[in-house]
Amino acid sequence: MQPIHIILLILIYFGVLILISFLTGKDDSNEVFFKAERKSPWYIVAFGMVGATLSGVTFISVPGWVDATQFSYMQIVLGYIVGYFVVAFVLMPVYYRLNVTSIYQYLDERFGIVSYKTGATFFFISRVLGAAFRLFLVASVLQYFVFDSWGVPFEITVILSILLIWIYTFRGGIKTIVWTDTLQTLFMIAACFAAIYYINEAMGWSFSEFLASSELKSYSKTFFFDDFLEKNHFLKSFIGGVFITICMTGLDQDMMQKNLTCKNLKEAQKNMISFSFVLLIVTFVFILLGALLFIYAKKFGIAIPVVDGQIKTDLLFPEIALNTNLGIGIGIIFILGLIAAAYSSADSALTSLTTSFCIDFLNIEKRQKNQQKKLRKKVHIGMSILLVIVIIIFKYVLEDNVISSLLQVASYTYGPLLGLFAYGIFTNYTIKDKYVWLIAVISVVLTFIINLYSEQMLMGYIFGFELLPLNGLITFVGLLLVRKSRNDKILV
Repeated sequence: MQPIHIILLILIYFGVLILISFLTGKDDSNEVFFKAERKSPWYIVAFGMVGATLSGVTFISVPGWVDATQFSYMQIVLGYIVGYFVVAFVLMPVYYRLNVTSIYQYLDERFGIVSYKTGATFFFISRVLGAAFRLFLVASVLQYFVFDSWGVPFEITVILSILLIWIYTFRGGIKTIVWTDTLQTLFMIAACFAAIYYINEAMGWSFSEFLASSELKSYSKTFFFDDFLEKNHFLKSFIGGVFITICMTGLDQDMMQKNLTCKNLKEAQKNMISFSFVLLIVTFVFILLGALLFIYAKKFGIAIPVVDGQIKTDLLFPEIALNTNLGIGIGIIFILGLIAAAYSSADSALTSLTTSFCIDFLNIEKRQKNQQKKLRKKVHIGMSILLVIVIIIFKYVLEDNVISSLLQVASYTYGPLLGLFAYGIFTNYTIKDKYVWLIAVISVVLTFIINLYSEQMLMGYIFGFELLPLNGLITFVGLLLVRKSRNDKILV
């Protein structure tokens, strides 16, 4: 597939998104941008969240992870399901009862201004890094397969990617995203199923023959119970999955902002539960695709791409889709799926960062009405520039598989949020608010040290994704140490 064909596809695709933005962004008020007037149909939100949750990381990085980890990622995904139930029936009722725009306003109500700002700061760091990881992945693919051949620097590729997102989100915000995510999820899932069909056809297999093949069995080990000290043990992965979901969905303004656009709590809960089971199925299909990619690559001698001297399994899917003899059909579908997957999470991240910064740091709701919209638009531009800078930095520092890096960073940045919200919901004690930021920082540092030296200190124990609940537990214990007297209780 020629680079010019890829560029034309991207332009057509974004033309459709801009049209949706025009239709949904006629009213560009802050109420529409931040909350979509709380009129979003729950089933539209649910379907769109599949694409936003999976993102370009799942589309490329999960299939690329199969060779090293087999199907062990499903252990984490099973934990996700439990986590989504916790979000639906523990966290959502709190957010709807308080009628918040930013979920971190709960911390202000419960503890005070320092807790509020601390929670919002940790979200801000988490989301900037998470969105940058996802966009770095798609920008890397576009660079490797398109812009390198034209001599376009990586920095320009990143700027163009962010600019396109800014164009279709700057008016309608979350209202636009609820609908564009639906379209993008459709493209993403279609691309996955189409890729499986085309590759199986090239292998001379039916889908059932692929599932029964001896080649698949060498990749398909799912549950690991052998060595509890290893990071991929089932219990560690499952527990990690539960808390990853609670934090990266339930305590994340990006994901919760979509859910808070539903008409009421009951519809938001229906959205969350139905979405969780669809996500389970779709993720499993992506893992099957990963195994199929490696089987195909071995059979036909396709080398895994090497960038700057490093093997990049993340690039195997695009290598097969764009540079082999499978035909232009799979190339078109792959590009549509890739940009859909990448931008379905990146656009909402840009909107949620804008929302959080406006609400949590600039107190936009307390400013004069004629200033609010102008301020929001300036912040939207500022967040776009920030993402560009962070993505470019990643090019020079990121070495690991992207999904592995993303989940590892989440273990540090979301831990204090987990501890704060858990303390607020499951205890009724107040705290000395001024110390909260210090406890959060100490928790991250201690978690990092424990992870770094766990093998020496814990008889060979290697932390996996259970590092996240450990971080939350340290924060929780720290809050207990600075609670006020037993007579000073509140219930929020």
